[in-house]
Amino acid sequence: MTTEMRINSLNFMKSGICLAGLMLLVTVSLHAQDTTKRKTINITSTFKPSLKNAAKINFNAEPPQIDSTHPTLSYNLPVEYLSLQYQPAGLSPVALPGDTLSIWKNDNYIKAGIGNIHLPYAKAGLSFGDRRYSFFNVFAEGYSSKGNLPYQKNSMISGAITGTVKSLNNLEWSGKLGFRADGYYLYGYQPDSLKFVNSQLLQQFVTIDARIGLRNSVPTEYGLTYNPNVKVVAFGDNEFPRGTEINTVINLPLQKTIGEHFGIDLGVTADLTHYQVTDVFTINNNLFYVSPAVVYHGDNLALHVELTPSWDQQAFHLLPNFSADYTTDNKKFTLFAALTGYYEKGSYQRFETINPWLWQPTTLLNTRVQELYGGFKGSLSNHVSYLVKAGPSEYHNMPLFLNDSLDGKNFKVIYEPKMDVFNVHGEISYTQGEQFSATAGLTLRNFMTKQEYRAWGMLPLELNVNFRWEILKDLWLKSDLWAFDGAPFRALNKSPQTGDGGIDLDAGLEFRITRQFNLWLQMNNLFNDKYQRWNQYPVYGFNILGGVIYSFGRK
Repeated sequence: MTTEMRINSLNFMKSGICLAGLMLLVTVSLHAQDTTKRKTINITSTFKPSLKNAAKINFNAEPPQIDSTHPTLSYNLPVEYLSLQYQPAGLSPVALPGDTLSIWKNDNYIKAGIGNIHLPYAKAGLSFGDRRYSFFNVFAEGYSSKGNLPYQKNSMISGAITGTVKSLNNLEWSGKLGFRADGYYLYGYQPDSLKFVNSQLLQQFVTIDARIGLRNSVPTEYGLTYNPNVKVVAFGDNEFPRGTEINTVINLPLQKTIGEHFGIDLGVTADLTHYQVTDVFTINNNLFYVSPAVVYHGDNLALHVELTPSWDQQAFHLLPNFSADYTTDNKKFTLFAALTGYYEKGSYQRFETINPWLWQPTTLLNTRVQELYGGFKGSLSNHVSYLVKAGPSEYHNMPLFLNDSLDGKNFKVIYEPKMDVFNVHGEISYTQGEQFSATAGLTLRNFMTKQEYRAWGMLPLELNVNFRWEILKDLWLKSDLWAFDGAPFRALNKSPQTGDGGIDLDAGLEFRITRQFNLWLQMNNLFNDKYQRWNQYPVYGFNILGGVIYSFGRK
């Protein structure tokens, strides 16, 4: 037992020594490892982690709240102006002045009156169509007048039919057919002891005119706007031998817009006149011109650049047409300048509208005009506007009207080859909506002739004042003033003289008495000034005319 126990104890001690040595070897081996190497992990599994799809958030829009506040809007509307070219104005001293004081809201009306000079006076207007795609109007007017002097009388009757038809493809057809007959007595003969019969003094003119045109009310997809039109006028007198004239005007305008500011205009015009005095002579006066232009409209600057080649009875002329406007930001002041060239057609019909006591012209010449002017325009307030311009003009083949040397009752047309005119024009106006308007304009002209001694029949000074006032809803008042300085003329002894000036003031009143009836009153030449616009032809003195207007509309 003792021996076995010793053996077991010895074996136990050997086992402990071996175990301790092994542990020491492991510790030394661990401390001897290389720590500079990276640690790596080898994944041998095929598992791929993923996140669960998140639920979408739905947004529901709420309706906006109602804004009950009223916005304050301010408008700055620029004042529009109409600049007219300097042209000699035609005036018939026995012509009836404007007879309408307001625009009728009714579709049809009949106006009739009587006075101490006009016996009688009548005017009518009718309208037809569906008011949307078709518009037709019929107008008629006539009067007969007689003054205190022998044969101081004239008459007029006219009528016209106008119409417009719109199609579904934005095309608009328009046309007119008109008729007018004027009768004048040559009462301005001297000495007044001469004896004539009616047939020797009565001078009648008949005019028949027709016009047709087509335009697109909406520009095409390429920005084109066109308006071709044709006008034909037949004119004749009662002289022996008889004078007749056919005037035909063919106009082909075309406009193209380029962006917001630029545009191109192109026009081709043929103005043809065939004048004949039966069995005596025939005159063809033809005028052709092409007018290409480039137009620019900006916020402050507007430009028009054009060169117009023209053929006046086969004579070539290149007319300049340049204009420029510069406007301030507030649109209250504008500077403008222009160099323009144009023609005034020489025709028997046009000369008759200027002076109805003329002889049959023996030649027809077109007047070529070139103007250079500048000026300014603007507004002093919301109601007051003004315009001032001045510059020289040059007229080639200017028609002048000279009394004949027999008894002076007729005027013959003569031409000044070249006449220089310096023009000054100014106007000011006050407007209060449609209730009140007043305009005053003054024109000064200085004539310088080359061949003729004076500018026969041309007025060097004119003053025009127009006044309109809607006093009440159914009461209208109007007044017009025309004053002028006398025109030069040649007396029967062929001495050059200057006529006296004249002043003509008229006033009119119109008021409603029932829904369909209005009363109107017109008083002309309140100062009873028997001035002579044309030498030896004094006008009527004070005259009064009144009547009733019956208006009726469609149901």
